[in-house]
Amino acid sequence: MAIIDPLVFGQRVRHYRKAAKMTLDALGVKVSKPAPFLSLLENGKKEPKLGLINDLSIALGVDVSDLLSVTAPSRRAEMEVAIERAQRDQAYRDLGLPYLKASARLPDAALEHIVRLYEELRGRDAAAPFTRDEARAANAQLRAEMTERGNYFGEIESIAADAVRTIGYEGQGAMSKGDLNALAKHFGFKVIRTSDLPASVRSVTDMRNGRIFVHGRDSFDSKLLRSVILQTLGHFALGHPDAKDFAEFLRQRVEANYFAGAVLLPESAAVPYLREAKAERNLSIEDFKDRFFASYEMAGHRFTNLATEHLDLRTHFVRSDEQGIIWKAYANNGVPFPKNSAGAIEGQRLCREWGTRQAFTSEAKYTIHYQYTDTSAGTFWCATFVETKSEPASAITVGARFEDAKWFRGWNTDRRSASQCPDGDCCRTVSDAMAERWNGNSWPSVRPNSHVLAAMPVETVPGVDMVEIYEFLTRQDDAAFQ
Repeated sequence: MAIIDPLVFGQRVRHYRKAAKMTLDALGVKVSKPAPFLSLLENGKKEPKLGLINDLSIALGVDVSDLLSVTAPSRRAEMEVAIERAQRDQAYRDLGLPYLKASARLPDAALEHIVRLYEELRGRDAAAPFTRDEARAANAQLRAEMTERGNYFGEIESIAADAVRTIGYEGQGAMSKGDLNALAKHFGFKVIRTSDLPASVRSVTDMRNGRIFVHGRDSFDSKLLRSVILQTLGHFALGHPDAKDFAEFLRQRVEANYFAGAVLLPESAAVPYLREAKAERNLSIEDFKDRFFASYEMAGHRFTNLATEHLDLRTHFVRSDEQGIIWKAYANNGVPFPKNSAGAIEGQRLCREWGTRQAFTSEAKYTIHYQYTDTSAGTFWCATFVETKSEPASAITVGARFEDAKWFRGWNTDRRSASQCPDGDCCRTVSDAMAERWNGNSWPSVRPNSHVLAAMPVETVPGVDMVEIYEFLTRQDDAAFQ
């Protein structure tokens, strides 16, 4: 079942009830609910259960999909939803205004004014620089939720399963170009490959004409291209509104990525495959990626989605560069990732004894580096793949606790190291002898990074020049009608 927005759902129930010329009392008799309850439902203050949704669809004579649509049934309803959302926002509450009910007596023009003024207020707040610490704190909060859920989002699994079922893809073999185009068509889009896509983006969606533009260069990896298209479709499949702040932007990226993985490696096909591999004590991310023609990173991510929910395994995932700087990370097995004061993992440096860093100098650099690492939180096994084609090169690790290593290929590795980070004598602590020898006699010239002094993003979409995007869409639009 799709993710339900109570406000939009309530508006759609009201719309179809009035179209049927039915009172709340009359509808209540048909669905065995009192009118006050239905009033709360229509005002978005109650979330419906599956049984009630079915009863409402029968009583109103409409399909369930009509009630679950993510769009408001009219411009008026859309504005009423926007007004209600605005008044729940802290920026609106800070104005100290009394609650405004969008009753029928309030003209459409007044609603338009209020909605536009609020959007302008929100836009100015969003334009304020988002500091790196705030971004990392928002990310830490999101990671905590993912850990609590075992990185499993059942509601997104359902939406992805419905989508692949619609196009007849069963996860038996790689998703074809035809499957991908059929999925795009299912959501009302056509995929167009072009050579002049702006460098700051991986795709641009023309929602007015139902077109998704992606890179058409021969060098653009087909696995990456599929992921980009699916991630783009994920935003529409999940009904994402425009992100109002960086925290919401992060959440939407995580959810869209999840959707892409759930389509590319469907739960219905992936779980039996993984269960069989576990029974044979031969779980392998490399085999998993080959089975579904996915990238190693996508397969690693997807494994963490399913491992706890279906295999009773606690895992960790990390992607970092050669210097050990963490780009992405997830764990629900207690692995002691380094964290800053806000609890953020991304941007921190891994201990050089961990397999993720050892892999860069390993003789298994071009295959899979397996390793056990003793830490203050216990011993952890991991499998690391180094992506040498990316720039810069990055290492992708999936791991488990010592007692769960037996289920994985590579469990019998003899590579082992000990890490005391972040407790005890850290690998970044200079020895007394080295300090005495070089203190005051060295001066490193740091390679500058262009983003060092930049505040976190002020753009509508972080890192994207919207003028460039609109110019691109204008060129495409003009070309289509010549």
